Amino acid sequence: MQLWLGSWLAGLKAGAYAVDADGAIVAVNHEAETLLARSADDLLGRDAHDLLHRDGNGMPVPRSQCSMMEAFMSRRTRQEDLGHFERGDGTLLTMSWLATPLRISADEMGALVVFHEHEGAEPSQQEPALSMELLSELERLALLAETTTQLTSTLDVDEALDRLVGLVVPLLADWAVVDLISDNDEVWRTVVAHEEGGRLVRRKDLEGAMPPIPQVSPQPLSRALRGAGSTLATPATYQGAPDSGIAVEQARLFDVTHMHTALIAPIRGLREVLGALTLGRSDRPEPFTSADIPLLEDIARRAGLALDNARLFQRQRKVAETMQRHLLPQMPPVPGLEMAARYLPAPHASQVGGDWYDAFYLADRSLALVIGDVVGHDLDAAAEMAQLRNILRAYAWTHQEPPSIVVGHVDEAIPHISEVELATMIFGRLETDATGQWTLRWTNAGHPPPLLVTYDGQSRYLTDGHGLLLGTHVSIPREDATVVLPPQSTLVLYTDGLIESPGRSLDDGLERLRRNAASLARRPLEGFTDLVMERARPDDNDDDVALLVVRVPPKDGPPT
Repeated sequence: MQLWLGSWLAGLKAGAYAVDADGAIVAVNHEAETLLARSADDLLGRDAHDLLHRDGNGMPVPRSQCSMMEAFMSRRTRQEDLGHFERGDGTLLTMSWLATPLRISADEMGALVVFHEHEGAEPSQQEPALSMELLSELERLALLAETTTQLTSTLDVDEALDRLVGLVVPLLADWAVVDLISDNDEVWRTVVAHEEGGRLVRRKDLEGAMPPIPQVSPQPLSRALRGAGSTLATPATYQGAPDSGIAVEQARLFDVTHMHTALIAPIRGLREVLGALTLGRSDRPEPFTSADIPLLEDIARRAGLALDNARLFQRQRKVAETMQRHLLPQMPPVPGLEMAARYLPAPHASQVGGDWYDAFYLADRSLALVIGDVVGHDLDAAAEMAQLRNILRAYAWTHQEPPSIVVGHVDEAIPHISEVELATMIFGRLETDATGQWTLRWTNAGHPPPLLVTYDGQSRYLTDGHGLLLGTHVSIPREDATVVLPPQSTLVLYTDGLIESPGRSLDDGLERLRRNAASLARRPLEGFTDLVMERARPDDNDDDVALLVVRVPPKDGPPT
């Protein structure tokens, strides 16, 4: 890090040093050593504020009152004409300075400070004022650092594009246009944005599907979408007979936006061209020139890496969502019985995990209800969950035995025919008799207890039938429990992501779920399920959630 920073600072025609995120000097150039009368060895590793920053009387400046520290902490570029540094010999250097954010490593932001001796100072050797060329270079570095920070901190394509547009409009351009190439090689004009009254406005009428990319067109956007390079364009570029559908759309874009010049650069990912970025000027009179192309290409390069990562993440999510749809079952139709289920993935994991629900008919036409949780919330946990679910289904169908016996068989089998290490589960049989009375018989293998909510809003947890979780290799007989479900009552089966929170006890989570479910006792089942998920799930939850809700019919409801 120090090598490349030192090499870059050596080219600056003013004193300069760089500091890390803690404010310690990590690089310094020769001009700074001369102006400060300090060697690099005396500067490197020292806290810049404590060592150098002084007021006009030579006294230390409190950090809370130091304008350079304010710029450093807020990560903003700031320039002042008059400031003071303490030299190595104890005298004061009266100087002008500029501080700007600087990315010094992949995951660390620091700052660059450039300074020169103040023009009114007395010492015989004075450095020239900061040139416009140098200021432009510092502003460029600040913009690129901010672009990297903003775009690499999101994996959402739309958010990345919004941030990209906000960085370049109105700082560099009046208009920003992003054309993206889909996985099917179709072009979509994804963003057309313009500043109006101090805010960004999307021109939806200019966005949408674009014609295909021509293979031989020399026009700027067509070249950029083929990855052929960056180009300067004007309205005259697209006058005359169009050579492609894209040329027609570009002529329309210039006509509607009144852009007098535009820069167009390809957005490249690691393996392919992702699209093109266009910056246009219409309100400000200064036209873009070819000298602006390197900055645009630097921005487009960073945008390409960010969009590449975001697209890869979205593809992974899509694969996971497809896997989830196949793993989580559809509810079987049961006359008179209402059922609803929800699955919500962990916020920072794949779209599948180890939590699952299941409902299926058994050989004797009773209904199996299952809620379970395999340790983990990633694709491995999802695969193990699928193994456990299939083992349970096979045993439940072939063994017409109480739930405790079936789960005991499953527990004995999983070490030998699956990769499941630890899991919790509730397995129950729900059946009705000739009078329309519904009875649940279940066993609980280390899982949070079911919640029963009656039509009049009374609620209680069904804590019987509790035993060890699966995978402990301890052979202890499991127990069954039985409960008659009152007419119009609601049975709630859930996983621990609905009740657990790092900042609260498990009892708090259980009480929160109970109270919210009770308050919703007479809501239609779909609304009941959605609101329970919304209200009971802790805001700081970091686990996936499965929820299975069953409501029995009124006493005179239809028989099965």
